[in-house]
Amino acid sequence: MSESIIKLEDIQKSYFMGSQAIPVLKGITLDILKNEYVALMGPSGSGKSTLMNILGCLDSPTGGKYILNGKDVSKMLDDDLATVRNTEIGFVFQQFNLLPRLTAVENVALPLVYAGIGKKERLERAMEALKKVDLADRSHHKSNELSGGQIQRVAIARALVNNPSILLADEPTGNLDSKTSVEVMRVFGKIQDAGNTVVIVTHEEDIAGYAHRIVRLRDGLIESDKVKDLDTISHSH
Repeated sequence: MSESIIKLEDIQKSYFMGSQAIPVLKGITLDILKNEYVALMGPSGSGKSTLMNILGCLDSPTGGKYILNGKDVSKMLDDDLATVRNTEIGFVFQQFNLLPRLTAVENVALPLVYAGIGKKERLERAMEALKKVDLADRSHHKSNELSGGQIQRVAIARALVNNPSILLADEPTGNLDSKTSVEVMRVFGKIQDAGNTVVIVTHEEDIAGYAHRIVRLRDGLIESDKVKDLDTISHSH
């Protein structure tokens, strides 16, 4: 039996406007196992971005319990949450957030600078991460010398450099054309094959189709949670 890396029990999140509570998540219970490849879907206003922020430890739930890799993060204070975020989670956003003056390998090494790791080891680990996204040969290029798909792959390598427990991607192909999207989604598949847990938030069915399990939200609740059978998965790549 595979162990859960993410365990959500009755997660609730309300935002307050004055004294009025506006519930966004109304009780989400979800288990994600190690090495799963999950897509979170839902229309705008369904709560998927809020859930993504809670999964990524960018925000805390108002109620319920969140166990990430064995740690209860639901009651943690901001400083502790930041530590968990930096060690357990690799983020890939729609905006690539690379620093234009740095080379690809320097961009990938950035999280390790904050972690206080020496330069030689930083660059070695950054090169390893670039190999995982098939970009070792572009390591010394700056972002203006790379294509959109290559830049997004650098961003994925940067998310992997800390060896996080989960890779969390928010609309990772939102700014890319369809051919480049396929290239980037192949990289996620390869990363999951190598043993990482991948969670993608998307509103595009064809992007969600790369995942092995699709969890759909509606009005702050899970509407459906389906694991695809293996035959359909192999054909979609």
